[in-house]
Amino acid sequence: MLEATLLLEGDLELQVLLRHFIEEARSMTAARYGALGVLNEDHTALSQFLTVGLEPDEEHRIGARPTGRGVLGVLINDPHPLRLSKIAAHDESYGFPANHPPMTSFLGVPIKVRDEVYGNLYLTDKVGWSEFTRDDEALVEALALAAGIAIEKTRLHLRVKEVAVYEDRDRVARDLHDTVIQRLFAVTLSLQSMAGAAEAAGMTDRLREAVSNIDATIRQVRSTIYELGSADIDQGVRATLLALIRDLSAVVGFEVRTSLDGPVDAAITDELAEHLLATVREALTNVGRHAHASEASVNLSIKGDLCILQVRDNGRGLVETQSGEGGLGLGNLRRRAEKLHGQLVIENLDTGGTLLTWQVPISH
Repeated sequence: MLEATLLLEGDLELQVLLRHFIEEARSMTAARYGALGVLNEDHTALSQFLTVGLEPDEEHRIGARPTGRGVLGVLINDPHPLRLSKIAAHDESYGFPANHPPMTSFLGVPIKVRDEVYGNLYLTDKVGWSEFTRDDEALVEALALAAGIAIEKTRLHLRVKEVAVYEDRDRVARDLHDTVIQRLFAVTLSLQSMAGAAEAAGMTDRLREAVSNIDATIRQVRSTIYELGSADIDQGVRATLLALIRDLSAVVGFEVRTSLDGPVDAAITDELAEHLLATVREALTNVGRHAHASEASVNLSIKGDLCILQVRDNGRGLVETQSGEGGLGLGNLRRRAEKLHGQLVIENLDTGGTLLTWQVPISH
């Protein structure tokens, strides 16, 4: 028993280690056959089933491994030791599949550590005796505890590896989010500032193509960030909006004050969030490229059945075009609001600057 337990300190694969525990259990109890079943995550069936005592050709003829029906399932539903002199006499006996060797006496012990059950250790056909003894039960319980520790240790290692992978994905996402996108925005601004000189030199089309390519790259990078599952920006509308505004600080040229009021995450649907984020992106991009502002703020509030977005700046104000749209992509924002049965209102403030109010019903 001590020798078997000491193997826990070795660097053995879990399958090898568990098979060793079955071998030891057979040896100590004089069992002809032994098996070990590992429970699935829901603790409703066996996800793995290892056997010792059957020849390879016997296992092949039997075919499918048990999943936890019959007497094997008794220990899944009631994880306590079970000793039987005749398996077939038990009320839950399900019988054996074709080509399965006959088995009579049975000893089953749950594999658990503290209150966590990981599976069961099964022994059948005690050689030279009609049934397994209480001493056999005590020995196998000790081995089952060691097997449970081995399974627990392996699963903990897997979880640690998964956490490390997720942390690494989050780190990459943050690097893309905090560095690459901001640099791309800065390059776009730089190219935009060259528009006048480019027009004079006949390079307008090339400059527009460069800006378009960068915009496409930004969209691809943002998509990659979401696929990586960055914990910083993929936690609902509130967190995503704040992350977007941080991104756009490179376009605006300064930090944008932000306030959110009401149950933003709970009230805003996925469809509304898509239009809302696009509106914020367009509005702040306009501030950065055209308003010549030194201050700007974004306020998002949920009031009753309304989602109200206000973007304010202290720039030069909006110059209306002949169409009344105001240019600068504001027509798109108005159409987004109207699609959601809402409205867009743009005001030139007496104190200077512009107030954009985008208001839509939460349900439409």
